[in-house]
Amino acid sequence: MDLSLVERENTLLGQDFLTWLWYKTDNETILFQLPDKRTFTLHMEQKVSVQGGEGETKSTTTVSNPGGELTEAKTGLGIGKKVSKAQLLFAMDQDDWLVTVTSSDFGLSGLKTPKVSSKDEEGDDPDAKFLEKMFLVERCLEMLDIVFTQFLTLRMSKEWKEEAARVKLWIGG
Repeated sequence: MDLSLVERENTLLGQDFLTWLWYKTDNETILFQLPDKRTFTLHMEQKVSVQGGEGETKSTTTVSNPGGELTEAKTGLGIGKKVSKAQLLFAMDQDDWLVTVTSSDFGLSGLKTPKVSSKDEEGDDPDAKFLEKMFLVERCLEMLDIVFTQFLTLRMSKEWKEEAARVKLWIGG
């Protein structure tokens, strides 16, 4: 199989995923569930990039707005641009994870996990802080996997056609 075809398909799937996430989180607060039955929410944060065109005509609009208004990026969707990068905020209990996801390769960057306990007590394992940090990184990846699996299940179902129509309406309205 042609590698560039695979890359294009991955990019399109990533763009669909991030656009769908934006649509879902713009309209409602969704509770996702971990295997241990704990729930978490996901929000698009105030930084989104949309991209359109190919080669020399490729243009990217990045909107970074602390107020959370992403009107300019959403306008880009309306003229055919696709989400190329988005900052996601996962929240569970009192903890937040912030990460940027790239649509072309599902690359993650800028991951901020909840703070690791800084208290050193006598008898503590010297690796405890590192292990806790790794657990928090794994938890973020687990949450992203759960959300992506939900998207893929929907994307491959009969319901996708109706969902895609709702996303299109959201983009236009």
